[in-house]
Amino acid sequence: MQALYEWDFNSGRGNLEEITKRSIANFAPGIDDPKFINDLIAGVKQHQQEIDAIIEKTAPEWPLDQITIIDRNILRLGIFELMYAKEVPPKVAINEAVELGKTFGGSSSGKFVNGVLGTLYRQINPEEAKKEEPKETKENVNSGIIPPP
Repeated sequence: MQALYEWDFNSGRGNLEEITKRSIANFAPGIDDPKFINDLIAGVKQHQQEIDAIIEKTAPEWPLDQITIIDRNILRLGIFELMYAKEVPPKVAINEAVELGKTFGGSSSGKFVNGVLGTLYRQINPEEAKKEEPKETKENVNSGIIPPP
């Protein structure tokens, strides 16, 4: 995330591969095989236009340039993992992105990231999302989990 942040902060100027290499050396020196990180960063760069269009569709009230650099790049990483990288299960990708938001973003970043990625997940996996909805039972309606009809 640090590499994408720096690259985005500098308006896409600079060699992202070199920035990534430097970020790994500074922030994760114990990583023996940085292939996953390099693939993730390269994938975000390769699909950035499509990813940004997805952000604009799933968060229409937030123009891309008004989303903080940190949140924007957390979303880019999460969306890349959901849409293009099949090594990470969707729920894990969402959870990792939410945790990054809570750790590095502002007070509402975790909720914002969760909302955007959750919306995207439900759009691309409608059957899975439907299975996860609370069942309409008398207890759930009475407890307020599901509003009464």
